[in-house]
Amino acid sequence: MKIEIHVDENIEDTHITVSCKKLTPQIDKLLAMLRILEKKLTVSKNDEICFLDLSKVVYIESVDRKTFIYTEDELYESDFKLYELEQQLGAYGFFRASKSCLIQLQYVKSLKADINRRIKVTLTSGEALIVSRQYAEGLKKRLGID
Repeated sequence: MKIEIHVDENIEDTHITVSCKKLTPQIDKLLAMLRILEKKLTVSKNDEICFLDLSKVVYIESVDRKTFIYTEDELYESDFKLYELEQQLGAYGFFRASKSCLIQLQYVKSLKADINRRIKVTLTSGEALIVSRQYAEGLKKRLGID
């Protein structure tokens, strides 16, 4: 792969061009990461590719090596692994709640202490998720409660 960068002070808006012999999964992933910078997440539903606004994502869950994206009223699938999304979305208000789940903090409605130092999180959608004890302290710090 060859990468070229041209800096021109006269250009008003950044323009990215990808030239390739064929579209590969690696190029698809690169394009998806660029969309995240625009606060869009590339997801699929019913064999259709969609560009989902990050602000609509309530939580993300990994089940049986598949990654599912939940909004308040829709379910999508992503080709990204959960750890990849965690790295890319941490700056956008997402928090690792367990080995298999990321939560968008703006959708947290309430917290309740659970057994074994876990935290039960109720989201604005009514969904209840458990923050494992491994991540509970980090959640409290991130929300400014301690």
